Amino acid sequence: MRGFRRSGVPSDPREPRSQPRRRRRYFLLMGAAVLLFVLAGAVVSHFSAPAAVAMCAVAAVLPPVAVITGNRREEGDTWWDEK
Repeated sequence: MRGFRRSGVPSDPREPRSQPRRRRRYFLLMGAAVLLFVLAGAVVSHFSAPAAVAMCAVAAVLPPVAVITGNRREEGDTWWDEK
């Protein structure tokens, strides 16, 4: 059904169609950052401290990348237009 969310509640017509795709990308990148932090501290640090530090450095860069990716305008998006 178009225009309705899974719960049966009508969706906001102002919400862009690319919103679910952008939200998925954002959560995948943030999940990867959390996973890298956890693995670096819990597993990799026992074997190699420099590798754990490198993993934490990569994980620290991912949140800003996730925000930029999640807010990037796609073709056909007009949610940013002033109406």
